[in-house]
Formats: sequence, structure tokens, C-alpha cells
Amino acid sequence: MKVDQKGHTTILKNTQGDCVAFLEKVTTQHNSFKDQNLILDMSKDKDVKLKQIKLFSDLSKTHKKGKKSFVMVVQDIDFNDVPAKLTVVPTLLEAHDIIEMEEIERDLGF
Repeated sequence: MKVDQKGHTTILKNTQGDCVAFLEKVTTQHNSFKDQNLILDMSKDKDVKLKQIKLFSDLSKTHKKGKKSFVMVVQDIDFNDVPAKLTVVPTLLEAHDIIEMEEIERDLGF
């Protein structure tokens, strides 16, 4: 796992290609990132399936309770099948845009 910090956002890159191991690492180290917006970059892993993405639901819910964004970057999936409670986008640029919009919404009290 590679950690990249930019301002109020932390990008965690899955470098091993194993979603379950990545989820375990992020979950065990969540306290280190709980005050930051999180982007989980899984774009390098071409074999990510919807079933694996759904495993991140509990972590996403926990992180969003802290009024911070939780966005996953995954390519080559049908985004219409992703549950509404998860935020999944195809590129890092879109992940940053989502976080920016969510920050504005929180500032406005939505």
C-alpha cells in the first residue's frame, strides 16, 4: 500500500492487487486517516469485481460518519451496479472533484 497525502486528502494505492488484503490494511490503519478525506486508488488492479468493492461498504460508512469523504477509484466495472452508499469513480481527477463537491456541501450544511 502506497500512501500519498495532498492537503486534506489522503490517497491510498493498492500496490499488491489483492483487494481483501488492501481492505484489511486500510481497516487496521483507519485511525491514522480518519481525519482526512480518503481516496482508495484501485485503478491498477484490472481484476476488481463488484463483489470485492462491496466489501468496503462498512469502512466507507464508518469513515463518512466522521464527516469526511470516502471515494474509490476503480476502472472497468459497470458503475450502474455499484450501491448508492459507495462512491466509486473511474479516475483520480474525478475522485478529487467529488471530494471538492462534498466539502462544499458540508460547508453549506447539507
